[in-house]
Amino acid sequence: MSQPFQADPQTAAEKNVPAAVVNPPMPVSRIASVDVYRGFVMLLMMGEVLSLESVSKALPDSSFWGFLAFNQSHVEWTWLSLHDMIQPSFTFLVGVVLPYSIAGRKSKGASFNNIILHTIKRSLILICLGIFLRSMWSTQTNFTFEDTLTQIGMGYTFLVLISYCKPRIQLIALIVILVGYWLAFALYPLPGAGFDYAAAGTEANWEHNLHGFAAHWNKNTNLAWAFDQWFLNLFPREKQFLNNGGGYATLSFIPTLGTMLLGLFAGRALKDETTTQQQKIKFFVTMGAGLLLLGAMLHFTGINPIVKRIWTPAWTIFSGGICCLFLAFFYGVVDVAQKRKWAYFLMVIGANSIAAYVMADGGIRSLISNSLHIHLGANYDHIFGAPYATLVNGILVLFFLWLILNWMYKKRIFIKI
Repeated sequence: MSQPFQADPQTAAEKNVPAAVVNPPMPVSRIASVDVYRGFVMLLMMGEVLSLESVSKALPDSSFWGFLAFNQSHVEWTWLSLHDMIQPSFTFLVGVVLPYSIAGRKSKGASFNNIILHTIKRSLILICLGIFLRSMWSTQTNFTFEDTLTQIGMGYTFLVLISYCKPRIQLIALIVILVGYWLAFALYPLPGAGFDYAAAGTEANWEHNLHGFAAHWNKNTNLAWAFDQWFLNLFPREKQFLNNGGGYATLSFIPTLGTMLLGLFAGRALKDETTTQQQKIKFFVTMGAGLLLLGAMLHFTGINPIVKRIWTPAWTIFSGGICCLFLAFFYGVVDVAQKRKWAYFLMVIGANSIAAYVMADGGIRSLISNSLHIHLGANYDHIFGAPYATLVNGILVLFFLWLILNWMYKKRIFIKI
């Protein structure tokens, strides 16, 4: 996921500018814009420590803090916020870097079998790491497969295998995945009159329930929920699995593979040496706009709603369009326009995305927060008033997390899987 890539920027020498001025220190042979995009995504994830929702609740009359809080939380069911773009972006970028990763391994003499074995090992590590992080505060292993790392791990081997196929076959695979997944949900029966909504962790009259044909994608009454009631109870559990409170599902790894394939298409275009930088940007923008229009059409016509929590095909398409536009922006600014000084902060995070993910999702964040209260005083974060306490504490925690990542960056310590 954090593999070395072949950079494709205009050099400082071509512009007669000292390299140290144009390019802040960064690992060589990497596509800077991809690391910056990934750093932006990880910053959104790490930024949860700011707890903007707490600030908004303390200042209920402020539309400014309300807007920020909304975009730092997941929507209840349909549509999206900025925070909902973390997982698809991270997943999309796995596909983007894959052509470079495979090319790099081939250049070192790796055979197809070597690459597949390495891929399977990577997949298993990602799945196990995801389960480990989800089990940190449990009394036993929490076998769950809906988080970002396990979802990527479950689809990654399939992605690599498909990447060896011709582009036409890859496109057909994407269509089969999305249409097949849509059809499976559409054919699954809707809840009957005696359905136990309470056991499913939802309500018959929940305000976010969809109606008509779209009801096939309602929370915890769909095919993926039924699968998890069987699948997750195959593992040791403290108590029987009945439902996921957020509606997330294991089977989402299937359309998540679709997101990685969209990233693969973008990565192949990015690596194409026969096209100019401007042509690449045009491709990303065109692809992004087309996916946005298609996803919105599916949503508003009721054919398939945009729901991130169960990764509907419409969500795969719509969020993939946003990812393409993000990539166009970062590639255009960082690699084409060579505006890199501002991006150093994000580069440090993106170049060590696995370390940043573990820091954000593990116990290091809490350790730093507790240490700050010990050494600076229990109420140090009230310096601007109680409503901003989580913001003050969060900013300092983020600062120290970034210092750790910056130290690793300068020492060229990059955690890879």
